[in-house]
Amino acid sequence: MSAIHLEPSDALLIIDMQVDFLPGGALGVEAGHEVVAPINHLIGLFREQGLPIVASRDWHPENHCSFAAQGGPWPPHCVAGTPGAEFTAELALPDDAIVVSKADTAAQDAYSAFKGTRLAGELRARGVGRVTVCGLATDYCVLNTVTDALEEGFDAIIVPEAMRAVDAEAGDGRRAMDRMVARGAVPVRLGEVGMTALSVA
Repeated sequence: MSAIHLEPSDALLIIDMQVDFLPGGALGVEAGHEVVAPINHLIGLFREQGLPIVASRDWHPENHCSFAAQGGPWPPHCVAGTPGAEFTAELALPDDAIVVSKADTAAQDAYSAFKGTRLAGELRARGVGRVTVCGLATDYCVLNTVTDALEEGFDAIIVPEAMRAVDAEAGDGRRAMDRMVARGAVPVRLGEVGMTALSVA
């Protein structure tokens, strides 16, 4: 893993830290709550340097195509305007964070924060060239967001301590990490984000 020094072209991208994706939620990720503290640490680092912070969220209509009643694979979750769709109150999201709502029409699903949103353009408009990605879940929305970020031409950093996997099949999370790294994402330890020199562990 590498240690990184945050630059003016960096942004933090927090994926789907919503009530329904945390333990006890409609589609809770096991141990998902454990990433809140690491993500809050990252938020603090990016805020200190005045860097953009983006938070994506599922924002589904009640008849969304991903729901089992419509033939999809998931139970109803993150229905727009419901408590389950809210960001967890423990997340120290700043008031000026950029909120990206995805999969907000009935007929289209979106695991990536870039799919069907203006995120790529928003980041470019702010001079962003590299994103640090964290959140839920490693093997779905994090994976797809990272791969899309790379396809859009952004460099991507991933912080394994600040993400958790669904692991519908054992090892899905590990395989997702391997895929992201194979595509060019750089894994970084939490304590090495914000260091003043670039080094390789």
